[in-house]
Amino acid sequence: MEWYDFSVYGYFATSIGRHFFPAQDAVSSLIAAFGVFAAGFLMRPLGSLLFGHIGDRMGRKAALTASVALMAIPTFLIGALPSYQQIGVTASVLLVLMRLLQGLSVGGEYTISSIFLVEQSAAGHRGFFGSFAEVGACSGVLLGSALSALVTTVLDRAMVESWGWRVPFLIGVAVGIVGLYIRRHVIEENAPQGRQSKTASPIRDAFTEWRTILRLIGLGAVGAVGFYMSFVYVTTYLRQIDHIAQSTALDINTSSMAVLLLLLAPVGALSDRCGRKPVLLIATGGMLLMAWPLFWMLHHNTPFVILLGQIGFAVLSACFWGTIPATMVELVPERVRCTVLSLGYNTGMAILGGLTPMVAVYTIKRSQYDLSPAFLLMVAAAVSFIVVTTLRETYKMSLPGIAATPVEAT
Repeated sequence: MEWYDFSVYGYFATSIGRHFFPAQDAVSSLIAAFGVFAAGFLMRPLGSLLFGHIGDRMGRKAALTASVALMAIPTFLIGALPSYQQIGVTASVLLVLMRLLQGLSVGGEYTISSIFLVEQSAAGHRGFFGSFAEVGACSGVLLGSALSALVTTVLDRAMVESWGWRVPFLIGVAVGIVGLYIRRHVIEENAPQGRQSKTASPIRDAFTEWRTILRLIGLGAVGAVGFYMSFVYVTTYLRQIDHIAQSTALDINTSSMAVLLLLLAPVGALSDRCGRKPVLLIATGGMLLMAWPLFWMLHHNTPFVILLGQIGFAVLSACFWGTIPATMVELVPERVRCTVLSLGYNTGMAILGGLTPMVAVYTIKRSQYDLSPAFLLMVAAAVSFIVVTTLRETYKMSLPGIAATPVEAT
C-alpha cells in the first residue's frame, strides 16, 4: 500500500504540481510538488519511533496492522482533494497534511515487515524469505506504475491533467483494505508477550545503539537514492528531459520494475548460499561504476536503449534490495530491533530518498547538465560500499548467535 501510493505520487508529480502549486515556471511547480513528496519522508523517523515502539512492546503484527490502516485513508483523500483553483492555498496545506500522515505510516512499514519475515524464517533461509518484504514493496510500485500507465494510455492528455491523475489514488483504498484484512489474520510466533525479556523503553534504549543507527543510514544510502531516482523520478526525467511520451515512460518503468521484482527472491536465496557481503559489494560497487553509463542510456531518444538502461539499474537494485532485509535484521539486537532498525533505515530514507527527486530536478536546472543526477547516485554508492566493507558476515549464524558473538570475533 505504502509503495503504491508513493510511486503514483512520483509518476503524477507534474500534474499534482499544476493543481496544488500553480506557478508561472513549470520547473518551480514541479520542485514544489517533489518538496511535498520529500515532506512525507521527513515524517518517517517520527513514524519509526512510534511504530518501532509498538513493534518492540506489542508485537510486529500490531505495528503492521496500524501502519497500513493509517496509510489507506490519506491515499484516498489525495485523490478527492479540491485543487488550488477551487479553494486556494487550503488545498496545498491539505495535500501536505495527507503526505505527512502517509510518511508517519511508512516509518514502521518496510522495516517491521522485514523483521517479521526474517524472524519467522527457518535457519539458512533468512535472505530468501526476507527478500519478500521487498517483493511486496516492489509489487506496490509495479501496481502503481501499471495503473498509471493504463490511465495515461486510455485517457487523452487533457483528461489525465484534469482528473485522470486522481484515479490511481482513489483505487488505492482497495489495496489498503486487502492489506488490513491480511495483517489482522496473520499469526505471529514469539510475540513480545512470549519472550522472556523485553525492554521497558525501546525508544530510550534504541539510542544506546547509535553506532548501529549510523551504520544503517550509510548502508541504505545507495538504496534510497538509487530507487527513488531510477524508478520514481525517472518517469519525470524521461518526459521533461528526453521528451518521451508519458505513457511510453510509464511502460518502460513498468517493464524494468517487473525485472526487479523477478530477481529479488533469487538474489535473497543467493545471499543464503554465498553470504550477504559479496552480493552487497556487487550492488554498491556496480552502482558506483555504472551510474553514469546507465544514466547516459536513459538520456537517449530510442526507447529500447532507455529500457536497457532501466533494466541495468533494475539488476543492480535487485542485488541490493534482495539482500538488505536480512542484512539489516542481522545487524540489530532483538530487544530493540524494531525501533533501531526503523529509525536508522527511515532517517536515511527521509534525508536521502525523499529529497532525491527534488535535488535531481534542481541539479539539472542549476548545472544545465542532463546527466548530473548520476553523480548524486555515485556518491551514495560510494558511502554504502564503504559501510558494506566494514560488516561482518552473518548468513551462517543463528539470530540469537549473532547477538551473542562479539563483533571482533568475526
